[in-house]
Amino acid sequence: MFKLNLKIAWRNLWKNKGYTFINILGLSIGMASCILIFIFIRYQLSFDENFKNEERIYRVISGWKTPDNFFESAGTPRPLPAAMRNDFKQQFDKVAAIQAGGGIIKVKDESGKERIKTSESVHYAEPDFFEILSFKWLEGNPRQSLSQPNTVVLSDEMADKLFGDWHKAVGKSINFRNKEDLKVTGIIEKTPDNSSFPLKVVISYKTYQNQARPESTNWGTVSSTSECYVLLKEGASIDEASKSLPQFITKYYQRDNISKESHRFQQLRDIHYNADLGNFANKVMPKKELYGLAIIGAFLLLTACINFINLATAQAVSRGKEVGVRKVMGSLRKQLIVQFLTETLTITVISLLVGCVLTEAALPGMQSLFKDHISFSIIDHPIIMVFMIVLVILVSFLAGFYPAMVMSGYSPALAIKNKITANAAGLNLRKVLVVVQFAITIILIIGTLVVLRQMSYMREKPLGFNPTAVALVDVPSDSLAITRYHTLQDQISKIPGVISTSYCSAAPSSDFNNESNFRYNGTVRSTFQANTKTGDENYFKTFGLEIIAGKGLSKSDTLKEFVVNETILKKLNVVNYNDAIGKPIRIEGKIGNIVGVVKDFNNMSLHEPISPIVINSDKESYTTIAVKLDSKSILQTMRAIEKTWNTVLPEYVYGSTFMDDKISEYYQTEKIMGSLFKVFAGVIIFISFIGLFGLISFVATQRTREVAIRKVLGASTLELVKMLNGSFLLMVFLANLVAWPLAYLFVAKWLATFTYRIDLNIWPFVLAMIISMVITLITVSIRSYKAAVANTIDALKYE
Repeated sequence: MFKLNLKIAWRNLWKNKGYTFINILGLSIGMASCILIFIFIRYQLSFDENFKNEERIYRVISGWKTPDNFFESAGTPRPLPAAMRNDFKQQFDKVAAIQAGGGIIKVKDESGKERIKTSESVHYAEPDFFEILSFKWLEGNPRQSLSQPNTVVLSDEMADKLFGDWHKAVGKSINFRNKEDLKVTGIIEKTPDNSSFPLKVVISYKTYQNQARPESTNWGTVSSTSECYVLLKEGASIDEASKSLPQFITKYYQRDNISKESHRFQQLRDIHYNADLGNFANKVMPKKELYGLAIIGAFLLLTACINFINLATAQAVSRGKEVGVRKVMGSLRKQLIVQFLTETLTITVISLLVGCVLTEAALPGMQSLFKDHISFSIIDHPIIMVFMIVLVILVSFLAGFYPAMVMSGYSPALAIKNKITANAAGLNLRKVLVVVQFAITIILIIGTLVVLRQMSYMREKPLGFNPTAVALVDVPSDSLAITRYHTLQDQISKIPGVISTSYCSAAPSSDFNNESNFRYNGTVRSTFQANTKTGDENYFKTFGLEIIAGKGLSKSDTLKEFVVNETILKKLNVVNYNDAIGKPIRIEGKIGNIVGVVKDFNNMSLHEPISPIVINSDKESYTTIAVKLDSKSILQTMRAIEKTWNTVLPEYVYGSTFMDDKISEYYQTEKIMGSLFKVFAGVIIFISFIGLFGLISFVATQRTREVAIRKVLGASTLELVKMLNGSFLLMVFLANLVAWPLAYLFVAKWLATFTYRIDLNIWPFVLAMIISMVITLITVSIRSYKAAVANTIDALKYE
């Protein structure tokens, strides 16, 4: 029976090639979009899922609360892991610290000749870290491999790069930052792309502790690169552990009139989805963005199904005689429903196959957009096949059930006499579907316009400094390199096209942020922390920062001067900025006087407010030389800078980036969402207007005789087109009224995530209405005109 139904379905679809093509086109594009969205969401939800005991693993988060602000960091004070290991014995099996860093790695051959020199990111980790997070060990084990100073564990990929074959790496040595010779004591398997822990070079934490660092015992200093992880005991409750945190904070932190320090525990599975805290892989995808994509996918599917229903019902009247004959010959309504659903299933399966081809074609573009490896392999990920099967069943039912019920319900006597007319209730339902379809389209148009305006605003908003044509060139910070700083800066400054240079720890706006307690004017500690940055006397000139009181930093190798921003003085209730000049300040164990006040600048993304900032000179903390370039000769100047750098620092590896690129990275998620909105809004507009074309075809078919009679009575073509167009323009207008409040709620909530944002006005809404009305007018007029100029004799010859 199914074979017979399939054969009949195929004949009907082939007979109505235009109808079939439009349906397959709309459904295949909608299904391809849904598949792309699904495989992306599946990939994002797979992050950090393969760790053993993942439900018991937590990251310790630090927080600071002030009367007007709350700030959190994934970093923790460096003494915290040891203290927590001691104080939370009853709640945690393991507590471990991990510290991010980087530097030059060198490998020599057997004759002692340097064979490889490469700049790599590294992590210092305690042995317990690998007992909390279950990485696969190919050689060695965490308890022995990282228990001693000057030992290192490599990923198999990194070991292959350094030694040719990871099987031969254990027992050999690498030189790190021209300081330590580290013995390779273990090999771990390369971490997958869907991991928040891209560990390639893991050095024993004791190596890090042996490097004298005053902040190692300072509870008031937190770096975002220092993290702490805990493994909850089986049967223990994280809520109970959290109840012990206030006592822990009281024990180790100095108390003020306003308590600001706090800690909490973040689940391992939440790390990838928390954009505020980030992770070592710098891969974050907030769940709200995934929910947004899922909703867009549902909208696409719904729009495609509505499109199918409109086209199917438009064809229903023309198949009235077929239904009548079948009923006279003895077909039951149930059999007719199965027949029509089989036709829908056939179209859906063909659409899925075409959709899979479109998915493969679109996948490289999606991978490039997200900068992730997204796989469409149903062998590696069988869940994708399950999703496609469910998709086919769902679309077949949603799109086919209503048309099947309508067509199978025709009266055989009326159907054979070709007396089938449009059912008022059915027509009204189809109008409701078009309103829903266009409301979805208009919401996406408005969302796209607002997202693009906000992105444009972020590109154009003054940040308080000038990031244009500023190159950030990495410099090593070991004692050998420091002795050559002056030579390097002097030679780069003489290159044609270089306007100014400055050594610094970070650019004014940076994802490297160090927060610290401080004392101002000899008083007790402040009730908030300051963001610390270091730079030389050219820092303000190079980045275009404006000194509004006092002066900038003087040229000096000794720490004695500080420059602060407006925000820190406002929080200290200093009204006249000149009153702060000459006042002493103590931060991170360093003491000096405030010599200048810099105008506020955005030190993070526009999602965040401006932080209190303290800037001072500290040669040993410099990691970058910033170079302001003449924008007319950037390419040749950068080549000359690299050549000069390699001449002065031949033992190291050159690396650079541009300030503009760094800032654009802050808004990668917004750029992705903007691109997706543009693409999927275009897809939904396309599908929606195919559905609109279907409905006008249905109406034109039902009103053929009316149009013919009006023509005979003297109606002009323009009047007939206006008559047929009126109801559709009204539907699209109603769709705008429905969409506007929903779109407003959506875009207002999205804009609220930015501290600095555009004012939401009526223009995106008006523009969306104009776009939708104009496209509707064009689409409907084409079909209306065809109906209006049809031969009246053909419509009336049987009357």
